[in-house]
Amino acid sequence: MKILMVLTSHDQLGDTGKLTGFWLEEFAAPYYVFKDAGAEITLASPKGGQPPIDPKSDEPGNQADAMTRFKKDPAAQRVLANTVKLSDVTADSYDAVFYPGGHGPLWDLAEDPASIALIEAFYNAGKPVAAVCHAPGVLHRVTSQGQPIVKGKRVTGFTNSEEEAVQLANVVPFLVEDELKRLGGRYERAADWQSFAIVDGRLITGQNPASSTAAAQELVKLLR
Repeated sequence: MKILMVLTSHDQLGDTGKLTGFWLEEFAAPYYVFKDAGAEITLASPKGGQPPIDPKSDEPGNQADAMTRFKKDPAAQRVLANTVKLSDVTADSYDAVFYPGGHGPLWDLAEDPASIALIEAFYNAGKPVAAVCHAPGVLHRVTSQGQPIVKGKRVTGFTNSEEEAVQLANVVPFLVEDELKRLGGRYERAADWQSFAIVDGRLITGQNPASSTAAAQELVKLLR
């Protein structure tokens, strides 16, 4: 079981002057779900090297067990500090791909030709594609058989009300919920901040940080 995890390299939160990146729980929780399932994990990002961690994701109120484990795991920290360049990876080397969220992916991965082509290659080869929280936004230019990959599919992702709660609805390039609906996705959601993951065929999506464990577990189930 070989799983590719793709992280953002983008660290600027629009024009706010604040930093962003990937959400630490959304990397750490799936990473250990995969590791504990015996998977070989490769991490990639557009620029390679250390991807930016959203500083808000590591605030005291956002701590999770997997983050504590990560901070005591020098080997995992080394892997994260040395992500491979996204343009150097191919779908045929892996069984599935997983995209952690955070606001960063809405700026770089959502528009990255290498990421778009990679997701299409995974999907067209019959391999699962998973994304959590803001990361379903990376699907917005991805197509399958000439249609948006999410069209007609049950999907979820960070809700408009969650985005409003963190006061970034007017900062992000697009709202994940609105975009998934615009593309013809059958958008579903749970209450704000509750764990909620959906599997529709080879596509797995999770709503928010709390959903990252569930989305990763669903991916392992599909691969088994």
